[in-house]
Amino acid sequence: MRLADAATLFRTLLVFVVAYMIIAKYSALLTVAVIIVMFLLDAIDGKLAKIDKKKSKFGPRLDVAGDRVTEYVFWIVFVVLNLVPLFVLFIIVMRHSFVDAFMASKGTSSKMKTGFARRIYASNLFRGGVGVVKAVTFSYLTLVYLASWPIGIGDALVAVLVIYVLVRGAAEIYESMA
Repeated sequence: MRLADAATLFRTLLVFVVAYMIIAKYSALLTVAVIIVMFLLDAIDGKLAKIDKKKSKFGPRLDVAGDRVTEYVFWIVFVVLNLVPLFVLFIIVMRHSFVDAFMASKGTSSKMKTGFARRIYASNLFRGGVGVVKAVTFSYLTLVYLASWPIGIGDALVAVLVIYVLVRGAAEIYESMA
């Protein structure tokens, strides 16, 4: 198994630990620290995949699956805790389902060919940006629940993240139709 794939599997399993930590009301600081480690591992597994000489048939798909599981677990936890409205989860699931279906017809999203898709989806700014927005949003919502931080900022972060995800999804669908 490639080191990148092992990092992906580890961060994917770690989300269940984080979910438990949130629900069981573990230390806010420790829980947020683990969330940040998870998102750093997401960045690191991409770097590891680029430097690893071994090719992986499933590596890119495993990474996407890990991203989806991580995101769904967070959204579900925050919906159950009444921090995020249920319709947000529906939007995220629908976006991912359609994007994944469209992209499956073209291969992986790492091979964007159109200028629009490369600028919106594949650029380092957007790739890094979405990771940062997810980490900040999920960390902040964790602090809302565990440390009674004000929810208004969390609502704004959720809105920014949903818009970000929808724009990136539009780029992926555009790419798949080009």
